[in-house]
Amino acid sequence: MISAFTSLAASLGLNPQDPGFWMPLAFMAMLFVLILAGTVLDGFDLGVGMLLQLAPPAERGRMMTLLSPWRDANEFWLLLGVGLFAAAFPFAWGVVLGQLYTPLTLMLLGAVLRSVSFEFRFRARNEHKPRWLFAFWAGSLMTAFGQGMVLGRIATNYQGLPGYTFFSVFVGLCAVAGYVLLGSTWLVMRVEGDLQRRAVNWARHAIRWAAAGMVAIAVTLGLANAGIFYKWSNLSHLGLAVSTWGAMLLGFVTTEMVLARLPTRAERFSWVPFVLCVCLFLLMMGGLAYSLFPYLILDDMTIWDGAASPGSLRLVLAGAVVAIPLILVFNILSYRSVFGKEKPPRLALPAAASAAVASAPGTGGGAGGSSPAAAAPAAPATGKS
Repeated sequence: MISAFTSLAASLGLNPQDPGFWMPLAFMAMLFVLILAGTVLDGFDLGVGMLLQLAPPAERGRMMTLLSPWRDANEFWLLLGVGLFAAAFPFAWGVVLGQLYTPLTLMLLGAVLRSVSFEFRFRARNEHKPRWLFAFWAGSLMTAFGQGMVLGRIATNYQGLPGYTFFSVFVGLCAVAGYVLLGSTWLVMRVEGDLQRRAVNWARHAIRWAAAGMVAIAVTLGLANAGIFYKWSNLSHLGLAVSTWGAMLLGFVTTEMVLARLPTRAERFSWVPFVLCVCLFLLMMGGLAYSLFPYLILDDMTIWDGAASPGSLRLVLAGAVVAIPLILVFNILSYRSVFGKEKPPRLALPAAASAAVASAPGTGGGAGGSSPAAAAPAAPATGKS
């Protein structure tokens, strides 16, 4: 690993200890982590949002409530990633923004619509709530489709011919299926009963479209760029290619086999499809990063060409070193229960039932007299057991 970085620095005419060499790499690593977190953690949020219109009306409010503990954290990752990319790689940002104007605008509008509709839905009157649910569904669909179009445009190196445009649209639809798969498997892990059975069915319908999108991106990257094709087909890297494709194939097959056997009474393996889907997303993003490295724009602009000056990067790094650990601590606390089963709400004992219990024989509240404890007013419910 060290020798590889030394060789890379030498090819650029830089010293490995030079901030102009390692700082852009450090920011690229941070950006990759943020994109991974946003893809997975905001991904199940997007998937559940797009499933709202397929769920029975009685279950839609329940699905929205399931998302509420992580809503603010989920939408934060990709926004932070975009901000970090613009600050650390301003020269690349100018080019990318021009090439990805349409899908990025779609993603921004979708994110705003999701945030507004989620907050207003909980404050709206009952007759207006379906409208805000529909708006949340539309915002989720716009965001997922926009992200897929970004992947398609990157895979085709921003070519503008009609065939490449249709390919980007196809990848956008497959991204929708991928996020639906992630959201469905998350619901399988979180809920029980009829909604869980529906989620299993949704996941089984989405998994093959998600697989088609991942294969399409990989094949197009290799065919559209000779350097990427050589990187994956070279004998010295053949083991990596075989292990990556083998792991993805095994992941898809295992996920479909487990889904075919769910739901079960034991609920022992309900978490397996979600974890496998997360691994598949990580494999895809890792393969994409390996294919593109060290370019931000294929065959045109490397990480170092697009980076800001070392002085500017130091300022950005100073802010990131302070902010990112705090954000990570907050999000770790927020995501502690993301894998657990849904907990039914604790309801306070109705007043009539409390009076009946207090007047029952043996409680001190019968005709024989009442104790001070029985005569005291009931304490308000705290929601804690």
